[in-house]
Amino acid sequence: MAARVLDGKALAARMQDEIRPQVERFVAAHGRPPGLGIVLAGDDPASHVYVGHKVKAGGEVGFRVDVERLPESASLEEVLARVDRLNRSPVDDGILVQAPLPAGMGRGAQQQVFDAISADKDVDGFGAESVGLLSQNRPKLVACTPSGVIELLVREGIQIAGRIAVVVGRSDIVGKPMAMLLLHRDATVMICHSRTPDLGAICRQGDILVAAVGRAGLITPDMVKPGAAVVDVGMNRVTDAAVAARLFPPGHPRRKRFESKGSVLVGDVHPDVAEVAGAMTPVPGGVGPLTIAMLMLNTLTAARAREGDV
Repeated sequence: MAARVLDGKALAARMQDEIRPQVERFVAAHGRPPGLGIVLAGDDPASHVYVGHKVKAGGEVGFRVDVERLPESASLEEVLARVDRLNRSPVDDGILVQAPLPAGMGRGAQQQVFDAISADKDVDGFGAESVGLLSQNRPKLVACTPSGVIELLVREGIQIAGRIAVVVGRSDIVGKPMAMLLLHRDATVMICHSRTPDLGAICRQGDILVAAVGRAGLITPDMVKPGAAVVDVGMNRVTDAAVAARLFPPGHPRRKRFESKGSVLVGDVHPDVAEVAGAMTPVPGGVGPLTIAMLMLNTLTAARAREGDV
């Protein structure tokens, strides 16, 4: 029997519908909309697409969205100056700096910028203060992707407390905060990474399995506990015909898409896992849309906190 689909796209749409009237009440109470300030530096095409999605989503719920654009040649000091201005802005409640920053800014620039964002406005939850507060289970704002995963699990009725959760990936953006959020909800959590021996044996213990490593089809059916809830955070564009063939049999719609387009978007979880798991997120349409929905919710939360409306 195929796994139940955990439809993040549908949940994100419902969340947008829930946020919109809350924004209307905020505007009526405070005479202004919640504000989101975005800093976009450089020419990375994907970054421009992602920012476009965030601007669109913000406009749809009634936010004020300000985008500070800087060229590829911009210096770290210029980005920090924009962040400082947004920190002091009376109309911008949330701030995010779109990653990656231009390579010319140097190693460590990205974290330095994240740390410069006020924790009260850190709607991406990447700054050191935000991460520290999360580790103590008293967060102000939490990274959007892992908090979106929790939102999905809760709304889909997936039990977390008392379950074993395995997180494959230890990034600061997803893996580590994901593990902390699961731990704070009383799961027993194991974190795996590139040096974990016998990865499959550990993954098979997970009642909840979260894959966030950026390797197409890494998690195969033999690595999954029957009936587990599997969350695929991976987003990999496959252009290699051999990889596409490993993931999709001849005649499969996704294989046909690869053959016609020359690429296909896949997750970290092999599609055949759906025959073993009890519930599973699709790629695309799973976790991705929730990241933006949680950004909207974080911005509204930050605006309310600034106005004492909590």
